[in-house]
Amino acid sequence: MTARQPLTYDAFVELATADPAVVGLVLKGSQAHDGMVTPHSDHDLYVVVDDAATTALVRSKGHRSAELDLVVLSLTEFRAAGMPGPERYALARARIVLDRLDGGIARILADKARLDAAEAARDARSWLDAYANSLYRSLKNHRDGLPLAARLDAADSVRFLFELLFALDRRPRPYNKYLEWELDRYPLPGWDARSLLRSVDRITATGDVLLQRHLFSLAETVARRAGHGDVLDAWGDDLNLMRPQR
Repeated sequence: MTARQPLTYDAFVELATADPAVVGLVLKGSQAHDGMVTPHSDHDLYVVVDDAATTALVRSKGHRSAELDLVVLSLTEFRAAGMPGPERYALARARIVLDRLDGGIARILADKARLDAAEAARDARSWLDAYANSLYRSLKNHRDGLPLAARLDAADSVRFLFELLFALDRRPRPYNKYLEWELDRYPLPGWDARSLLRSVDRITATGDVLLQRHLFSLAETVARRAGHGDVLDAWGDDLNLMRPQR
């Protein structure tokens, strides 16, 4: 790579594919999401190297340009990437460019895309409590005449709600950029994606109290059905402020 000849995605893929030390190439980000590529989209590529091998490609580790960002790591490091962490969703929806492990790279990505039962239950309980907390604060602030604080807490509550709903479905939550894309192609069971997105759009913009309470009633139903009612019951009488009012 030189200043006159920047490293391109196609050139690097050809180079890496010819290197026997490379056991996998995984493309993430907009290039891995059909319909999300823009003129500003680069290629975010994971380069997975066999644990016992050596390769000159490690010199490309951390390479960043307008066209190509590289993450070079060992197979062991790749297994652990995003487990947990913000990269988990990116890898869950990543596209395999090269898999020299007879489907091993695909199996690693599939594991990242699916939370195990214990992890999902633990995360759901935590996100449910965080959602209730932000919702309660938003409604209290609205009651007390603090509209800005109410809207800010409402926006926080929406983030935690999505974390909860995806955890209940044992999936990592998508980045905001890909939320509509994800729900359009992989809906959350029992939820109408368009209606849900319209509701959170209005809540984040206005802090709509009636809509917040309505959404909470739906979330409470699915959370209790999943066995997390005790998390909500710990809120005691404060639940009355969160629920739809007669």
